[in-house]
Amino acid sequence: MLQACLHSLENCEGREALEVIVVDNASSDNSWKNIPALPYPFKLLRNETNLGFAMACNQGAELSSGEFVLLLNPDSILYPQSISKVIEFLSEPAQANIGICGIQLEDERGRVSRTCSRLPTPLSLIAKSWRLDSYFPRWFPPLFMKEWDHLSTRDVEEVIGAFFLVRRKVWHQLGGLDERYFVYFEEVDFCERARQAGYRTVYFAGARARHLGGGSSKQIRGKAGFYNLRARLQYAAKHFPRQQARLVVLHTLTIEPAIRLFEAAIKLKFKRLPEIWTSYQMLWRDWLAHGIRQVAIFERPPIHQPSGGENAKAA
Repeated sequence: MLQACLHSLENCEGREALEVIVVDNASSDNSWKNIPALPYPFKLLRNETNLGFAMACNQGAELSSGEFVLLLNPDSILYPQSISKVIEFLSEPAQANIGICGIQLEDERGRVSRTCSRLPTPLSLIAKSWRLDSYFPRWFPPLFMKEWDHLSTRDVEEVIGAFFLVRRKVWHQLGGLDERYFVYFEEVDFCERARQAGYRTVYFAGARARHLGGGSSKQIRGKAGFYNLRARLQYAAKHFPRQQARLVVLHTLTIEPAIRLFEAAIKLKFKRLPEIWTSYQMLWRDWLAHGIRQVAIFERPPIHQPSGGENAKAA
C-alpha cells in the first residue's frame, strides 16, 4: 500500500513543491526497503521502536518546512488534484480562519465515505456503548455523521486523520499532535484544541482521494480495540470535567464490556467474543497499572517536546 500511495504522488499537480517524508515506525515487514526511486523530494525516517502514531507524525512534520502539513495514511491513493484543489481553496482570503481541512475519501468501490465526526461528549460516548445512537439518532446523534452524504463543503467538528491538512502556523501554535496518545484520538484531540483556539475545521468536497482504511487494525482487532478504548479514556480525562470523566471511565471499565459481549452473542458473532474480551482485558490490566497516573497526567496541559532523538535514523 505504501508504494501505491507514493506512486500516486507522482501525478499530483504541483508535485515539485511537495516535501514528502515517510516515517517508518519500526514496521515488521521492512516495507521501507521496497520504496522505489521517486521523482520528487523525499525523506525517510526510521524509528528503531514503535513510538506511536502521534509522535511519528510530529517527527515528519518537524522535517518539513511548507506552509501546510498534510498527514496522509499509507493506504491512501491520491488523484492529480487531491492536494492542489484544497490548497487553492485554503488560499482564498475568506478561508483564512480554517486551521484543519479534510477532503472526500472514496472506499474500494469508489463510493464517497462518510468520514466526518462530531467531537465526543460524555453523553455521546455512553450512548454509543448502549447503541442508543443507532436506535434513537434523533435524540443521541452518532459520532460519525452518517446522516450526511458528504457531497458538499461545510464546517465540521472533526475530519478523519487519513487526509488531515493543517496550516503550519496552527500546527506550531498547538504544538503538533499530543504524543501521550499512542494511537487513536490524537486527531480528535487536535481538532478540539484547534476549536478552542478559534480555528475552523472544514470538510472540502471539491477534492477527492481513495482510502482503503483499517488495513493494519483489521489484523490485530483485539489489540487495536484496547488502544482505542485507552485513548478514549485519556481524551475524557483531558477534556471533560472531572466528575464526567470519572463517569466515562467507570462506565467503560465495568458496564460497557458486558454490553459488547452480550451484543456479539445475541447477534451470533461468536468470532468477535475473543477480540472483545482481549480488548477489555488489556484495558483492565493497563488501568490497574497506570490508570490513576494517566488521569493525573492528562489533567495537566501537554508539553510538546521535539520528537525522535536517539530512537530515529534518517535514510
